[in-house]
Formats: sequence, structure tokens, C-alpha cells
Amino acid sequence: MLKVNLPRYTIDGKTILETLSFTLHEAQNLTVLGSNGAGKSTLAKILCGLYKTRKSVQFDGAYIETIPPRERSVLINYIPPKLQIYEQYITVEAFLGLSRFRGTGREKYLHEVLDLLGLSPFSKSYCAQLSSGEQQLLLIASALMHGAKITIFDEPTANLDPNKIKTVYEILQSERLAQKIVITHDLQLAYRLGYPILYIKAGRGTLYETAEAFFDAQNLETLFHGSVKKVCDAIVVQL
Repeated sequence: MLKVNLPRYTIDGKTILETLSFTLHEAQNLTVLGSNGAGKSTLAKILCGLYKTRKSVQFDGAYIETIPPRERSVLINYIPPKLQIYEQYITVEAFLGLSRFRGTGREKYLHEVLDLLGLSPFSKSYCAQLSSGEQQLLLIASALMHGAKITIFDEPTANLDPNKIKTVYEILQSERLAQKIVITHDLQLAYRLGYPILYIKAGRGTLYETAEAFFDAQNLETLFHGSVKKVCDAIVVQL
């Protein structure tokens, strides 16, 4: 169980998050929504221990700052919105080899993941040579290889064409990963996933126990002032 009780978080004297509290139970997934700069990515980094807090985040009763890094990596994994490569000549296979492998048949699973995401033709290519969309799929592949108890995806469908968005959606809906937290601006994705929704505005979070509650017509009007509507079982931005 993941339990968050964050009274306030500041960076360089600026308050980024405050009065944010929620609980993620075993096997429960979550979508995080909010405008640009609302604090969504900051929250993700706090949950992973990349940003330090004191007694604000608990995993199964243990505060994150007390959990050793190796054990913490088993519990939670953060997938950023953009691939960052520090070695220009690292290949796709080598990059995925850096992920924490578990269980038997490691090589077989690696190729299964490459096939699943359509990356097999690029297995020997340098990561830096991939397109932005292919790099996004590589990040998804690394999450599958890592296999943490909770995986946080920060904008997992960014730079993807419709077919690849569907592939990622199917992975998120599958049981390949135990628990997922999905940060996104894609309201249609959030709607179709159907997870409970944490909506962050001006650093404050409101938890909707169901996607249906968030995408209620009256709530959409309150939050988006007519710019977003539900039409024929789809979420549409009114341009």
C-alpha cells in the first residue's frame, strides 16, 4: 500500500505542492491529471525518493526515506517523459540490459518485449538514433523489463502515433505490470483507462474514486469551463 500525506513541498522557496493526501491500495492503479506546472512530475519524483521529504510517503508502513535504494527500486520505478542518454553509442539491447532483470528466461523476455513494442528491428541500433516516438516506446520497454511493484509513467503516449498509443494503452490495461500510476495530459487516455483520478490544481490534489466521477459533465464544466466535453463516449477538446 502506498500512502501519501504531503503538507507542503517547496523548491527554492517556491511552493510546488501542498495539502496533498491519498492512499493507493494493493493492486490499485491511478491516473494523475492537471495543468502544466501543477506539480505532477514533482509528485512522481517525491514518490520515487528522487526528491527528498520527511515522513510524507509510506510503502506498506515504511517511510520512503528509511527504505534502502536497492529495495526501493523493487518497489517503485519512475519512467520520465523523455529518454535521456548519457552514452551516445549505447544500443537498444544494451540500454534494456541495464534494467533490473528478474526471474528466468531473461534473454527470451527481452526479445518478447522488443517484439511487443515493435522495436526488434532497432535492437542493435544506438538509442540516440531512434526517433522521439521510438525512444518513447523504449522507455515503456524498460518499465516492462524492470517490473517494479509500482511503475510511474510520466506522459507515456507523448510523441506516439495512434497505433502506438493503442499499443501502450493495451499494455497499461494488461497485467504485465503490477500497479501503474499514469501522469498524462491525454484526457481520452485517462477516460479509457478508467483508473481513479488524482487532479492537481495549484499544488492541491483532489482524488476522484472513479473516472466516471471525474468525467461527469458538471465536473468537466467546473474544471475546464466549457473547453472539454464528453461526446459519444469520447472526451473532446472544444476548439
